[in-house]
Amino acid sequence: MRIAILGWARLSLQVREGSGYNLSASELASGLSMTGHHVSYLASGIRFSLVPGPRVRPTERWRGVACFELVNSPNCAPSACNFKNVGNEMRSPRQARLVLRWLDAVRADAVHVHSLEGFGMDLIAAIRASGRPVVVTPHNYWFICPQVDLLHRETHLCEDYDGGRRCVGCLDSGAYWPQRFKRTLGQALESAFGPALADIVRKTSYGVVDRFRTNGRESNDERADHDEPKPDPELGIGFNVDDAAAHTGRIEHNHTLSPDDEPVELSRSPIDQNERFLQADVHLAVLNEYGRRRAAGVEALNHASLVTPPSDFVRRVYVRMGVEESRTRVVRLGQPHFDQINRRARRSPYYDTRPWEPRSARRPLRFVFFGTTRHNKGLDVLIRAIPLLDRDVRQRSQFLIRASGWDWPFRRRVAEYPEVQFAGGYDLLQLIGAWGEYDVGLLPHIWFENSPLVMLEHLHAGRMMIASRLGGPVEWIVEPGDEQNGTGEGRALRYNGLFFPGGDPEGLAERITQLVTGEIIIPSPREIHAATPILQSYPDHIAEVESIYRELLAGA
Repeated sequence: MRIAILGWARLSLQVREGSGYNLSASELASGLSMTGHHVSYLASGIRFSLVPGPRVRPTERWRGVACFELVNSPNCAPSACNFKNVGNEMRSPRQARLVLRWLDAVRADAVHVHSLEGFGMDLIAAIRASGRPVVVTPHNYWFICPQVDLLHRETHLCEDYDGGRRCVGCLDSGAYWPQRFKRTLGQALESAFGPALADIVRKTSYGVVDRFRTNGRESNDERADHDEPKPDPELGIGFNVDDAAAHTGRIEHNHTLSPDDEPVELSRSPIDQNERFLQADVHLAVLNEYGRRRAAGVEALNHASLVTPPSDFVRRVYVRMGVEESRTRVVRLGQPHFDQINRRARRSPYYDTRPWEPRSARRPLRFVFFGTTRHNKGLDVLIRAIPLLDRDVRQRSQFLIRASGWDWPFRRRVAEYPEVQFAGGYDLLQLIGAWGEYDVGLLPHIWFENSPLVMLEHLHAGRMMIASRLGGPVEWIVEPGDEQNGTGEGRALRYNGLFFPGGDPEGLAERITQLVTGEIIIPSPREIHAATPILQSYPDHIAEVESIYRELLAGA
């Protein structure tokens, strides 16, 4: 078969651009190519040129996949850059005609959309009209939410978009054309002078603008850099720890936060937020351009041959918004590194060993957070939970935080707790090797997660999880029943995680305490695998998607 895949990120960058969505799309494209199919990929919304007019050009051949990019798209990607460009996002007929010509040129039999950011919503209907089946795999809520995560102002769950009125002002992104001009100019500088020199020019211009805006005064960040912390109040006692039993165990660094780094208010959700959201009435009236955008997104999905989200929760949300249920089917994700992590766990001599027994432990219980510093991932919830732990619980814990992004404000807020370690961002190689670094994975997200890769990584590794009970994770994580609490000695444990209400640091602290004290036993990796209802291998994932293409082509 000849398969065309659409997205916005550069395929070869994988997780480095587009995060988990692009990793899923890139590994699917690679797997289909290895299986013998002809795969072409088109990205849109990222590359712009001073030479006017939209056009498609080849970029590279990666793992056998022919990669192209649509230059000068009328839509920017990712979605936040296009927030005020609603008209083009709903309908871009010129762009659709250009994509159809590209599909003809690569002789595509079927099209698989992993992200339509950077394209117009009318593209799906246009492709279907050309006689090709279209599979859409939504990795978020972009078709019904221009913010993409169903988060209002990126901090609070949006339970009702109110006909589009609540979307107004949700994001602070600027107008479309100034953003596009800046991106076009920046990319022109990179082409002319190279990335390094272009970056110097770009940062210098930002500094000039900032100085003009502040009339030459120092910014808050610059003033904060001049703050000198007070000396350690225990500076004069050396090694003296005679008061160890009574001491708080905290180390006073006296760091200060700049006003821009102060923690923000995040939404808190009841433990049954999933059920409440799916059962509540939604204001589906069209009251403004954002209301029309939601209607256009639903209409676009109703032109697709099949909509294949990785979790049933996301599928049900789209059905609730008006997508025909007969067009939907859940397709679980599989990744090569999932399989590597899983095999690593099964081959370990500790596969049958439960990692923690508080009475005999000679080390702390190790918790890990993998993710980013964005609000939706919930790092802030963990940072608020750590100070709530009793001293004895905290001192018997170790928290490893691997979060890409600006993490210095989070570091400052927990600098007094020596049990917290920040290790910056990470890559797939580190994920595979991290099996021996932790015992329990933490997933404190505040949005309706779909099928988070980090959750699947923990479960493939045979690691227990503590997660917010929001979105798709409910389909994978099995909590202990009453008969499974207590010691669990002499019988297999049939659970793999614990839930707490989203955005609730007290709930997270309570769950951490239950594991550290042994109130709930942590299962072995073998028990985690046995208790996990859904783990899809990479070959099975490729085979399932391939069978969908064949099914749709046979019905065409």
